[in-house]
Amino acid sequence: MREYDPADDSKKCYDLAIEVKRERGDTHWPQRDPWKRKVVIGDCTLYLGDCSDIVPMLGKVDALVTDPPYKFDTSGGGMLRSKRQNMEQIAAAGLDQGFDHTLFTSEQFGSVVFFAHNDQWAELLPYLAAQFERYAIVPWIKTNALPLANRHYRPDTEIYVHAWNPKFHPVGELQQKKRFIIATNGQDADIGHPTVKPQAVMSKIICNVAGRAVLDPFMGSGSTGVACVKAGRSFIGIERHEPYFEIACDRIRKAYAQSDLLVPPTPVTAVPRQEGFL
Repeated sequence: MREYDPADDSKKCYDLAIEVKRERGDTHWPQRDPWKRKVVIGDCTLYLGDCSDIVPMLGKVDALVTDPPYKFDTSGGGMLRSKRQNMEQIAAAGLDQGFDHTLFTSEQFGSVVFFAHNDQWAELLPYLAAQFERYAIVPWIKTNALPLANRHYRPDTEIYVHAWNPKFHPVGELQQKKRFIIATNGQDADIGHPTVKPQAVMSKIICNVAGRAVLDPFMGSGSTGVACVKAGRSFIGIERHEPYFEIACDRIRKAYAQSDLLVPPTPVTAVPRQEGFL
């Protein structure tokens, strides 16, 4: 016997109701939320669903910080392929298929921070330069990069780009505004996600983005949300893979429960909030 799925049952009931309304010629249609689930944890609102459906409904948001799906070939790796099991996980989750950057505009976001694969920057960087007033390229230098090159350079450095509108320029103390960060790389065995960014990297990014509200439309395991909790920011996360969504919810709950959060966070430099933020 197939296990009962209340979500599937609900959808079937909804579809049946719509079919009956069509037969009656009823033109009044009920509005459906574009997400499968919505979870509120403290000052964090998490959505299970596709960001292309949810982002347009959020209104204006202070900052976007995200590590989106990279566009690259996961079949390589040479003799070390067997040691890179995360590549299989990446391919299985479709995290090697890239993303549509045109969904994210300067009209909606005061600033944005994107990671991307090397081959994506040829399209992404000109787009950000045209959308926002200024941008900065910030390298993450990895202290434990894999000893391989595959007819390329070693993967010992990865960049993110921070682009911003007027009044949403980088914030933080002078020491926090270094245009690089040195941190270890590697999949955290305690977090069931193949592309987890180090918490040190995400914390630096969050301390440099202006405003209070931060959106991550490709939330994954919730590293951006954890950094927001620790910094006293509000967070909106979107993730379409339910197992990763559950991991993010759990990590953010634990972040709120940590005793070190009882210490008041460093105040964020005040800037005007985008009008219309939900």
